[in-house]
Order: sequence, then structure tokens, then C-alpha cells
Amino acid sequence: FERDRPQQRQRRITALGSGFIVESNSQGESYVVTNNHVIAEADKITVILHDGIRLEAELIGRDPRTDLAVLKVKSKNKLKTISFGDSDTARVGDWVIAIGNPFGLGGTVTAGIISAHHRDINSGPYDDFIQTDASINRGNSGGPMFNIKGEVIGINSAIYSPSGGSVGIGFAIPSSTARQIISQLIKHGLVRRGWLGVRIQTVNSEIAETLGLEKAEGALVANVIEDGPAEKATIQAGDVILEFDGKPISKMRGLPRLVAGTEIDKEVSVVIWRDSKKVRLQVTVGKLEESSPQVAARSGGGAKENKLTVKQLGLTMSSVTNRLRDQYKLGKGTAGVVVTSVEEGGVAAGKGIRPGDLIVEVSQRKVSQPVQVVSRIDEARKSGRKSVLFLVEGQGGLRFIALRIDQG
Repeated sequence: FERDRPQQRQRRITALGSGFIVESNSQGESYVVTNNHVIAEADKITVILHDGIRLEAELIGRDPRTDLAVLKVKSKNKLKTISFGDSDTARVGDWVIAIGNPFGLGGTVTAGIISAHHRDINSGPYDDFIQTDASINRGNSGGPMFNIKGEVIGINSAIYSPSGGSVGIGFAIPSSTARQIISQLIKHGLVRRGWLGVRIQTVNSEIAETLGLEKAEGALVANVIEDGPAEKATIQAGDVILEFDGKPISKMRGLPRLVAGTEIDKEVSVVIWRDSKKVRLQVTVGKLEESSPQVAARSGGGAKENKLTVKQLGLTMSSVTNRLRDQYKLGKGTAGVVVTSVEEGGVAAGKGIRPGDLIVEVSQRKVSQPVQVVSRIDEARKSGRKSVLFLVEGQGGLRFIALRIDQG
């Protein structure tokens, strides 16, 4: 690939990448797959075939969330295509072959093995990369990764490299993710994703213990968006989603991918953990919009400042006052208990709680006064629990935090 884009008045730069043909018809219309970052901000895109023929390309659609893009080219004859394989059946240790255009050298073949599955490299909400030690360098992006049957099981997309060159850690988008995205881009020019309407977080061992789960699994619901599919299905903050549409949720980051790939308006079964037992609910999946509704504003408030310190947690709290609203830039309708100081090295500090954070719930019950927080802690201690579950809102949004109360 070549792409030209304007830079600083009339000066232009040329960037290179790779791609492959997935569909072609007798009229000479062919669809080419590549990475979104290869063609991003391009003014002109040219596809260069292995025999040197250059074809001007039209951008059909792109999906920044998964870093995929589809182009269309026209030629005199039908072009040869390659087919997808099943990345889910590929095993760690299996041989793979990567083909691409590293550093603009032209068609280059490298070989290696699958090093790992399901890698999250923090590039987007649906990260699920195949890791490989096949040599991948700049210019390989968008090129195919084949299994030994000649089927595409991945699209080479990124490398980890302190030097800028290959150090044996490359990443490819699995075909199980790419096929559905590519199909939608070809048909509609965009991607329609399912939406559940929740904010979720990881279930760690302390949270699992607090909620009565045998092991740390599932996705903990930190917040439910008003009028979203989850709220309509009576899913609540504090629920743990263990199963979605018949598929178990072993890790939190698996849920967004499952929801996104679900047909819009489809009714699915969801198994949640609530009050120390499993509950099955029916949810009608909505459509994800780029500007999805944000978390509803906090409500309520307080006028009289009441402070309490829990020495065991290294935490000092106060009811909400106008002074604290101004100091920590809290909204007018803020409700909860404000953290005013945190002891360095204490339990709360170790969990990332900071002054200005808002304690919304303790043991999954709302609190508005510090004495209520202390009361919930005492109740948990008397019942023999080792941790107490706090729902805290801070700069990173709402999150559940399990604080140990059996220390010291």
C-alpha cells in the first residue's frame, strides 16, 4: 500500500503498509483488508499488487476500535483472493507465516509460532490479540498471518519493540474478531455493535470473597446507565455478570467483545451473581452509539459537615458540604461521603482511594453520612467478613473496591 496525505501546506508524505484481498468478482471489483492506522488521514490510497500493478483504492469503511479498514479496487480481471481460517482452533506453539511489506521492501515472508492468545495491549476496548514471534516490522501492518493450511487466522497489526524493529513480539487481530467486522464494513460501510449499558470492572480475589463467589470471575457491574438495556432487565450495580448468551465470562474484558458481537435487538440470557446466588435474566441488546449516554449525575446532598476517621483503613471522611463541593469540584447534586484525607501507606491508600473521592455505597447500600460507613464496617466485622465492599467515585469514574478489615 501507499497512502499520501497533506502535511504543512503543500508538502506531502508517503506511508506504507500491507493488506490482502478477501473478495473479487468477474467485473474486477475487489475488496482489500488492511489496518485502519495504515490508511488513517490518507488523501489518496494506492494498492500495489505483487506483480507491480498499481490500482487506485476507494475507502469502503473503517473501524478504529478494532483497527480494521476495507478498501475497494477495480481491475481488468478478477483477482485472486485468500480465505479465513478459524483462529479459535489455533494453538500456542502452532506454526504461522506472516506476509507483508516491511520497510517498503515489497512482499516478504517470515515464519514463527503462536506465542500466546488473548493479549490485551491497551489499544482499544476489544483487544484480543494473537501474539507471535514471526518477524513483524514497520510496513507489515495489515498483512495476513497464515496457518500451515494457507488460511488467514490473523491480521498483523502491532509490535512491541524498544528499538523500533522486531524483537520477536508481534500482535495480530484474530480472524474470529476480524471476519465479522470486515463483513459489516463491506455490506454497510460501518460497524453496528451491541450495547448492554453498564460500566464494569474486574472481579479480584478480595471482591469475590466479599460477594461470596468461590473464585474471581465474571464482570462486576459498577454502574448501570439510565434507560439502557441492562436497567430495563433489572441488572443493578454490584451484580456480577457470570454468563452472557450462554457463554461464560471468565474475565471482565471478555464481556465487551461478546456484547459488541451480538445482534442488535436480540434477546439473550444473562446469568448474574446477586445476594450470594445466581439469577438468570433476559436482556434485549441495544445498539452502541459513538456518543453513548454517560453515567447519570449524582443526586442528593448534605449541609452539615460531620467528620470521622477509620484508623484501621487510614481514612478520614466527611458528609457533603458546600465547602467540600467547592474544594473538590463536586456537582450540586452530589450524594455520598467525601474522603477528606488518606493516610500514606494505609489500606485505603493502597487501593488507590484519594482525597476528594466519593464513597457512594458500603456493602452495596447507599451512604450519606460517615457514621453509616463505620456502621457497615462494624456489621461486616461482627459477621466474620474479612473485607468490606466500597463503591467509590473518583477521577476514573465509579469502581468497586474491597478493603480489608481483618488487619491490625
